[in-house]
Amino acid sequence: MTFKIANLKALLFSATMSLACASSIVAQNVPSPKDVYGFRVGDDYKLADYAQIEDYLTKLDNASNRVKKIEIGETVLGRKMYLLFISTEENLAQLDKWKDISTKLARARISDDEATKLSEEGKAIVWIDGGMHSTELAHGQMTSELAYTMATSETAEMKKIRENVITLLMPVMNPDGLDIVVDWYRKNLGTAYETSHPPVLYHYYMGHDNNRDWFMNNMPETYNVTKILYNEWYPQIVYNHHQSSPAWSKISIPPYADPVNPNIHPAITAAVSEVGSAMSKRFSLENMPGAIADNFYTMFWNGGGRTVPYYHNMIGILTETGHTTPTPRFYDPEKLPKTVAGAPTDGTDIMYPDPWKGGESHFRDAVDYMLTATWATLDLAADRKENYLYNIYKMGKSAMDKGNKEGPFAYIIDKNQWDSFEAVNLVNVLLRGGVEIERATKDFTLNDKKYEKGTYVIYSGQAFRPYLTDLMEKQNYPTRFQYPGGPPDTPYDLAGWTLPLQMGVDVDKIKESFKAPTEKVTGLVDYYEGSVSKSASFGYALSVNTNASVAVTNKVLKAGGTAYKAMTEFKSGKVTFPAGSYIVSGDNALIESLSKEYGLEFTGLMAKPEVQLKKIHSPKVGLYKSWVSNMDEGWTRFVMDEYAFDVDTLHDKDIKMKDLSKYDAIIIPSQRPNSILHGHNVLDMPEQFTGGIGLDGSLALSNYVKEGGTLIAFDEASDFVIEQFGLPLRDAVEGADSKDFFIPGSLIRTGIDTTNPLAFGMKDTVAVSFNRSRAFVIDKQNKTGEGGKEDIKDAPTPDVKVIATYAAKNLLMSGWAMGEERYIAKKPALVQANYGKGSCILFAFRPQFRGQPRGTYKLIFNAIYEGASE
Repeated sequence: MTFKIANLKALLFSATMSLACASSIVAQNVPSPKDVYGFRVGDDYKLADYAQIEDYLTKLDNASNRVKKIEIGETVLGRKMYLLFISTEENLAQLDKWKDISTKLARARISDDEATKLSEEGKAIVWIDGGMHSTELAHGQMTSELAYTMATSETAEMKKIRENVITLLMPVMNPDGLDIVVDWYRKNLGTAYETSHPPVLYHYYMGHDNNRDWFMNNMPETYNVTKILYNEWYPQIVYNHHQSSPAWSKISIPPYADPVNPNIHPAITAAVSEVGSAMSKRFSLENMPGAIADNFYTMFWNGGGRTVPYYHNMIGILTETGHTTPTPRFYDPEKLPKTVAGAPTDGTDIMYPDPWKGGESHFRDAVDYMLTATWATLDLAADRKENYLYNIYKMGKSAMDKGNKEGPFAYIIDKNQWDSFEAVNLVNVLLRGGVEIERATKDFTLNDKKYEKGTYVIYSGQAFRPYLTDLMEKQNYPTRFQYPGGPPDTPYDLAGWTLPLQMGVDVDKIKESFKAPTEKVTGLVDYYEGSVSKSASFGYALSVNTNASVAVTNKVLKAGGTAYKAMTEFKSGKVTFPAGSYIVSGDNALIESLSKEYGLEFTGLMAKPEVQLKKIHSPKVGLYKSWVSNMDEGWTRFVMDEYAFDVDTLHDKDIKMKDLSKYDAIIIPSQRPNSILHGHNVLDMPEQFTGGIGLDGSLALSNYVKEGGTLIAFDEASDFVIEQFGLPLRDAVEGADSKDFFIPGSLIRTGIDTTNPLAFGMKDTVAVSFNRSRAFVIDKQNKTGEGGKEDIKDAPTPDVKVIATYAAKNLLMSGWAMGEERYIAKKPALVQANYGKGSCILFAFRPQFRGQPRGTYKLIFNAIYEGASE
């Protein structure tokens, strides 16, 4: 017996040593980031570019059986995007099994018994990403070390994590931007501009708004990730790394600030705080001070990388870590402030219990804090994996019950729409976000209304009901003040975003249950079937109501075809075409192709309509682009590209030196007037990127308009045009105290003069995106002098036409507004001011904001065509 026990002990010791040796060999054979980059991640003054990171990820994937790398799509500029799966070799061999379990639990269409069984059997799915905001440099670098450590570490904790968690690691969310910023830093290293930011957007279209595109999914980078999150893997935790934390802190962690959106399941709010608590405890135990919570970031807004998960019953985590640059800096402990983000720095605040006291700060510190927060999250997920798996099922089941019992029971998107093109786009927005949608297989009648085959029915009794209702219903942001009698407490990002309002789509909300002949939609849907009807001796008429007609018209013109706009309504047979309708002619094969692509009806015309037609040529648009990188410029460029406009970028020098007369329209996106005029100074940026349009550029623009040009300005930029051209207009809300007037990002009811050519194709009432925007006042002659009214002749009336006017009452359609009736009611929101032979078309709001308000796009298109009319 003694001999047998001794032999058993020897065998166990030998097996243990063999495993240890095998693990050691694995670690030795797997390259570290330093082996590939030539420096440790986080070293001062050192950054890896995307080619180096791609190289490392490939080597790691090849060397470790605990890592699986896949390509999930490409960026706008064609770089590949990669996702890493990290777990045990055995788990990676069964990825389909874990994905299936996660899907069934998240969709919640299973029994409670099956959910319990699957929760015990399954693995926690945790998403972690870095590199979204490219000027926040540490997280895009940190993920390489995170992957290496997870693949090679043999600590008990890491083994537990690998065994119980499938980690989905997105090393770099914005590869294009990473290279832009890394290249800029390297070029300016050792100069006065070492820590400056590039003078261009670090996402080709969105810049920093790449974390504002998570329900629209306008960009491939967003949708590549969204497919994984809400249509394939359904992680229980989604963790976004960001920078930076409040000054004199090291990292901002959950819990977040009030308010919370009532559509979010309260268990999510509690779970977010649970993760934050695990982070805080770990930082304290590892002697890493400076973790602060409850500042600025809320749980109300939908649309961000960590907020959209809330509405899918997922735990969304954001940390903001200090020290964004590889350049070190020093914080003088003698200058430690008494408070940081409102929290005292003496350790007496429960949300900042372990303050950082200052000293040297290095890039590596940021990496260490990010890694520590990640380990805390993964350790918690590993310990509570059954709980997290079952909870996502419970929340999904609760959402289904609410939809079936409390209503609304369903939303119906009828085929008959003002703009059926955008109606289908809305359906696809929802599908991309994981919403389950049905399509009618035949006609049906409900509440005395007939719906055609092909109508979309969205039942709210589904797991992602919070997401559906939040996008479809009006937002009611709570009125909050910083202190009694003080200014309003600014919402994080926006207060209102209701998609049917923004997109101009009519949706029927059905309160009571019903049955209809439907089938489940699988995959994104095509536009309704287009058609090319009748002979077309003169051309084909297109509806002005749909945005699609603009893209088609531009493509026909680019191909050498012709196009007209009808200035009044006309009839063709039994069909009446409203004023503004397009008439195009061109290659028949192209016409057929465009009809199918956009689902448009091309109505053939045998003869020229007996109404006034304006011939339009292919528009040439100049788009102003400051060296002060401007997201509104990027979004404008996106819309121009989406609708096939021919666009030239005009920098400051181009405005001053180019022959502007070749442009049918010049657009100045929203930007502060001082920034447009003066740009960067030499203290902030290398000389070639300094200065703005200047007075000579303003004069060039003035001459362009005087000679017949069309100048279009959005929101803040309208102030620039008014000031520089001396237009008889002013901003009605300039100087208003925020305690009296405050609209931080809401949808405002606005009336449209649809008889004006600039408003052809518009509904008479729309929702405009008002983001601390403006309202116009047209100047009037002042006949008061020395206290009395002077009896003098009238001065010429300002030559200003009003195209859009904020409503007289009930202005707020979604979000939060204070003082709106006093300050902007009945005031112009869009005007055309004649100036010499040309005109200035001034928007008081942003009609293309983040590619969302499709219902106001036509105002831009009509303005451009105004300049392209012959």
